Amino acid sequence: MNIILFDDPTLRANLLPLTFTRPVAEIRIGIMTIAEKWRLLSGELVSYLAEGYLQEKFGQHIDGGKNLYINGAICPTPELLETIRQLPVGQPLYYDSLLIALNADSLEFRTVAELYQHNTSQKARIEVPAHTVIRQLWDIFKQNGPQIREDFKLVTKGRVSQPVSDPHTVVYNAQDIFIEEGASFKAAILNAESGPIYIGKNTQVQEGTVIRGPFALCDESIINMGGKMRGDVTIGPFCKVGGEISNCVFFGYSNKGHDGFMGNSVVGEWCNFGADTNTSNLKNNYANVKLYSHAQEKMVDTGLQFCGLIMADHAKSGINTMFNTGTVVGVGSNVFGGGYPPNFIPSFTWGGVNAQETFKLNKFYEVAEAVLSRRGLSVTDVDRKIYNHIFEETKRSRSWETQPETATIK
Repeated sequence: MNIILFDDPTLRANLLPLTFTRPVAEIRIGIMTIAEKWRLLSGELVSYLAEGYLQEKFGQHIDGGKNLYINGAICPTPELLETIRQLPVGQPLYYDSLLIALNADSLEFRTVAELYQHNTSQKARIEVPAHTVIRQLWDIFKQNGPQIREDFKLVTKGRVSQPVSDPHTVVYNAQDIFIEEGASFKAAILNAESGPIYIGKNTQVQEGTVIRGPFALCDESIINMGGKMRGDVTIGPFCKVGGEISNCVFFGYSNKGHDGFMGNSVVGEWCNFGADTNTSNLKNNYANVKLYSHAQEKMVDTGLQFCGLIMADHAKSGINTMFNTGTVVGVGSNVFGGGYPPNFIPSFTWGGVNAQETFKLNKFYEVAEAVLSRRGLSVTDVDRKIYNHIFEETKRSRSWETQPETATIK
């Protein structure tokens, strides 16, 4: 069986700006990305059918045998996987009007449009748990707790946790705590009474850290001294975090190393938060939070009372930045200045409260190279093609480029 995770056009648009730089299936929710879940559960090869400009980096593997196209916004369950495996050749599987999967057998689709043009009179239908479909940006943090629980069972099945060797670390409900090799603890509190806690390989939980499950700390990440992890939190690989974090997902390679609160938020890769950056996740009048939608090009009602920050890859904030409730920050933006920045900060923005200008690509690449070099990496030619495309695609959202008189920073 050859699994190809495709980007549903509507859902991908809903999940911008996070999906500017990745297929939907590369979103991390729970302990793993959606693609990693499919790989681990199925034991099969997994590839992608993504937007054209992403295909060179996130390619599609075609097998002459049984090709299964599966919606990349669907988190797998054993029952769903078995249903998909049993699909007759040429038959699609739907949940309401949403295409879940297609048994394409030897057929090959080079674009998502080709896949959706494949018609058949036989359509199977299925009910799936609500927490398995990622339809909107806020679903990522909203469904993170349930996904941590599901992933915890999958990752730890048949395995034995490493012990907590530090005598000053306190553990509650140890049977729901799993620790990989190389993890270190110093005078921490791990409370898994309200959900499981997963600690990845070569991680550090420094002195005075308090962790409440459900919680996942992925490989090579660090929680700085005194960190308060309040539950439903995922810290992706190679991150460094501190302060107070509640119901948030960090995809990976991002740093919030200092004090400050972050709640009900999603952070992409290669982001950095200046000291004492804070995010609001609740309006003073307790009304539903609105969030900018790239798909609709306007603010939309999330239906949630708690919603904080959505930050795309390579975005940064300066010291003491205050993000208001329901803020969206695009790819490669650098946000700084006193007061509250706007609730929508387009990709490649340089500035903050009083004025904004375009973060020029050559300057963006200088910063990106400096950031990646700290991990022994560099910006590849393929990456540059992707960021160049995003820069042009998002130009219209930077209003000062079409109305230069509104820009005051020179």
